[in-house]
Amino acid sequence: MKALTEIKVRGYHCDFYGHVNNARYLEFFEEDRWARLESSIDLQKWAEKGLIFLVVNINVNYRSAAPVGATLAVISRLEKIGNKSAVLKQEIVYKETEELVADALVTFVVRDRSGAVEMTGEILKEIEKLG
Repeated sequence: MKALTEIKVRGYHCDFYGHVNNARYLEFFEEDRWARLESSIDLQKWAEKGLIFLVVNINVNYRSAAPVGATLAVISRLEKIGNKSAVLKQEIVYKETEELVADALVTFVVRDRSGAVEMTGEILKEIEKLG
């Protein structure tokens, strides 16, 4: 899948050791999830229906320390769709070499005021657009 999000590592992304702080990777993953949601799903329509996309679990593997000046790309694809949750596989790679920097499995639900909704019908079609 094509990367929608590119991130230039800036000094404020980094920790004392000069590489991206582990918490920043969560922000990088989130930036791409928002880009995918906005490009695939009519979020205004969802809001009118009282639907939200909600992350319920993230498991991250840190593979390489990204330094200031590096350009990273975030690649995301659907790993699994269950009855009321789905898993998005996200990878951060160096843009130029595609070497893996970090990867995550992100479990999410779609919920309304009553709780997590089943991933069927229109909601399933929308979620499948995420790739």
